[in-house]
Amino acid sequence: MKKLILSAAVLLGSLSTFAAIVPIQNSVEKIITIADEYTEIKIEELPAAVTDALKAAYSDAVINKAYVNENKEYKLDVTIGDKESSLFADVNGNWIQ
Repeated sequence: MKKLILSAAVLLGSLSTFAAIVPIQNSVEKIITIADEYTEIKIEELPAAVTDALKAAYSDAVINKAYVNENKEYKLDVTIGDKESSLFADVNGNWIQ
């Protein structure tokens, strides 16, 4: 009888530990989703610091589209030579990895 009660206690303890982990994983996924949302803006609305940084780093780059998120981080869809790519910068023109 003692073994049965001990086994039940261990089983219930492991289930409650699993239940505590699940909400933490869901909240992390929501944070990542919010940070990835960009809204398209006109190229003329880009800050001068961002366009100057692009000219300094990639003088032959052409901006196709520009996007911004809530953190004032900019996503630039650019064409460099014959390649299309996306670059990310903050409002001060610093490149984001």
